[in-house]
Amino acid sequence: MNYESRITELQLQLPPVSAPKGLYRPLVISGNLAYLSGHLPSREDGTLIQGKVGVEYTMEEGKAAARAAGLAILATLRQELGSLNKIKKVVKLFGMVNATPEFDKHPFVVNGCSELMEEVFGTENGVGARSAFGVSGLPANCPVEIEAIFELNE
Repeated sequence: MNYESRITELQLQLPPVSAPKGLYRPLVISGNLAYLSGHLPSREDGTLIQGKVGVEYTMEEGKAAARAAGLAILATLRQELGSLNKIKKVVKLFGMVNATPEFDKHPFVVNGCSELMEEVFGTENGVGARSAFGVSGLPANCPVEIEAIFELNE
């Protein structure tokens, strides 16, 4: 499948890729795996989505923020690899949700990113292993942060 064409077909707008805010690389390739550092959700203009699920955001809005973090992941992949067509499949997503202590729907929120990956890469290649859990805070008070591992074509 041509994933670049799929992005166009789905009319997805990838946000600008932000520079690292610390001493890390956004993407590291080891063998045929691409490891992506945690990505925060941003709007189309590159500004961060900020707030806590259960306070400033509903569960549905948190899910939309997780989708936005997924778009940021795709933008980094495209910039670093030159094309999304170099991706073979999603291996794992690791999602953290900035939420109130009583919030317990973290998997639902992270589904925003998981569903995006399935839309772009298909059920066979877009659904991998996943973790989703709550935290008391994230950088810049963002509602989600998502890390990812992708297998690359040989």
